Amino acid sequence: MTLTLTKQTKIGWIGTGVMGVSMAGHLIDNGYNLSVYNRTKSKAAALLEKGAIWKDTPGEVAAASLVIFTIVGFPKDVEEVYFGQDGIMHGIEPSSIVVDMTTTAPSLALRINAACAAKDVGAVDAPVSGGDVGAKSGTLSIMVGGHKQDVDAVMPLLEIMGKSIVYEGKPGSGQHTKMCNQITIAGTMIGVCESLLYAQKAGLDLDVMLQAISGGAAGCWTLSNLAPRIVKRNFEPGFYVEHFVKDMEIALSEARDMNLALPGLALVHQIYKAVQAQGYGRKGTQALTLALEQINNVGQ
Repeated sequence: MTLTLTKQTKIGWIGTGVMGVSMAGHLIDNGYNLSVYNRTKSKAAALLEKGAIWKDTPGEVAAASLVIFTIVGFPKDVEEVYFGQDGIMHGIEPSSIVVDMTTTAPSLALRINAACAAKDVGAVDAPVSGGDVGAKSGTLSIMVGGHKQDVDAVMPLLEIMGKSIVYEGKPGSGQHTKMCNQITIAGTMIGVCESLLYAQKAGLDLDVMLQAISGGAAGCWTLSNLAPRIVKRNFEPGFYVEHFVKDMEIALSEARDMNLALPGLALVHQIYKAVQAQGYGRKGTQALTLALEQINNVGQ
C-alpha cells in the first residue's frame, strides 16, 4: 500500500477503552486529526474535548479516514467492527490501511487481511503490551504483522504510541507474537502473586522484599508495576482479567491446533477462571492474588 503520511492525513480510531483513549490521545497531541467511534460515546469524551470528530458507526469512521486503528475487547467485537452491518468493510475506501491493535486470534487477522486485499486496502495486525501505564506514557511494546509496505506506511504513527516496535513478519505474525507475550505473562503473574503470599505468611515487609528481589534475577515489568498495586490492595484494571482469560483461551486453542501442550498456561487459565467466578472479571490481572488467597484461606 502506497501511503505517505502528513499531519493532514485523516486518521480513524475505533475503541476508546482503558488503553485506546490514551493511545488515540497521543496522536491528537502530535497534531493528527481523528474521527472516533466507541460503543459507549461517553468513553470518548476526553478525545472529543481535544477536537476529535465523533462518528456514529465504524463504517463512518472508515469512510472518513485513510488510516483506521481499532482496539476493542474480544474477537467477536473485532468481527462486528470490521464485518458487521455498519462495519469498516462497508465504508472503507481503496488505498486505506487498517491497523488492528486488539489482541485477537491470528486466524481473524488473516481473515481481515484477505478481506482488505480484495478491496485494495492494507491491513496490519499490531497488538500491544504494557497496560494502562504504557498507553499513558506512550511506551507500549507493539508487535507488528503484515505486508512490509503497509507496516512502513503506518510506522510513524506506531512510534508515537510505543517505545519497542518490532516487525514480526507476514500477516498474523503480530498476533502470534502477542500470544507468546501472554503465555510468558501468565507464568510471571502466578510467580509474583505466590511470592507475595509466601512473604506475607513468612512475616516479611512486602515493600522491602520487593525492593530486594526486583534488583536481581526476578526483576521484571510485572514485579515493578503490578506487585506494588497488590501490596496496596489496588486491583483496578490496567488490563482486565476477562480480557486476559480471552487471550489465554486464544493461545490454548492455537496450541491445540499445533499439537502443542502448554500445561503451565492451562493451570494459570483455570485459576483466572476462578477469579472471574469470584466476580473480579473487570478488575486488573493482579487480582489473581485474590483467588490464591481464597485457596489458602488467607484474609486481608
